[in-house]
Amino acid sequence: MKAVEVKNLTKFYKKSRGIEDVTFSIEEGEVFGFIGPNGAGKSTTIRTLLNFIYPSSGNATIFGKDIIRDTKEIKQSIGYLPSEVHYYDDMKVMDLLMYSAKLHKKADKKRLTELAGTLQLDLTKKIEDLSFGNRKKVGIVQALLHEPKLLILDEPTGGLDPLMQSTFFQLLDEERQKGATIFFSSHILSEVQKMCDRVAIIKEGKLIKVERVETLTKNNLKKVRVTLDGTKISALVLPGIIQQENTANEINLLYRGEIRELLTELSTISVKDLLIEEPSLEEVFMHYYEK
Repeated sequence: MKAVEVKNLTKFYKKSRGIEDVTFSIEEGEVFGFIGPNGAGKSTTIRTLLNFIYPSSGNATIFGKDIIRDTKEIKQSIGYLPSEVHYYDDMKVMDLLMYSAKLHKKADKKRLTELAGTLQLDLTKKIEDLSFGNRKKVGIVQALLHEPKLLILDEPTGGLDPLMQSTFFQLLDEERQKGATIFFSSHILSEVQKMCDRVAIIKEGKLIKVERVETLTKNNLKKVRVTLDGTKISALVLPGIIQQENTANEINLLYRGEIRELLTELSTISVKDLLIEEPSLEEVFMHYYEK
């Protein structure tokens, strides 16, 4: 059984596009990345899965249960962290989190205290006295508190400093080792590359690629930097060149072709240095977006 299965999910806001014919599935225990810039349809997809908004067409299941018909049951096994968290300002953090825990029939005060300690979150403060980053920590504790089978995270690291981001990823790794499935939506590609098994790229409401991260970054696509020895050339011309940027003494390529052909072409010019390496997920992502 799939943890999440989405088929032709579409959401329009009157005449405005939200998402269109989105189809993908997530295996149990998988960390699945969902990437795209702001406005691409990431949050719309998540809110539709959580039944906060109704799809215009298409359907989806979570652990085999229909997202509309079985939404109450589904929510018992989900931990959700929105990109921005909003709470009752006059409640203390401890009271808010205990209230939330009881909704899941799992008011484990010991786990609450441990998570808060790990994240350096003061449980005695009122919500109105917390910074944006500390409110995000409350959201993280709330999402993890009941040890959900599925974590849905929407831009989860916003507001966290680099050290706290590292702590957060350690917590996610612990949940993964327990068998949790993680749906990780972000526009920060380095986070996705570090965390995820597979990644879906969404553009203007449509899914344009679903692939394993290592396949995306190693699928015969090379990042090439050529340093010239004083020679100036206008451009290299080869069928496998996807993208090319030239400066006075350097050529930078994204190249999908035979390395032998590239080396033959380079042998005709004066090369001082040559670097061939795997591209980052960000470079692959930009390649798909520019296409």
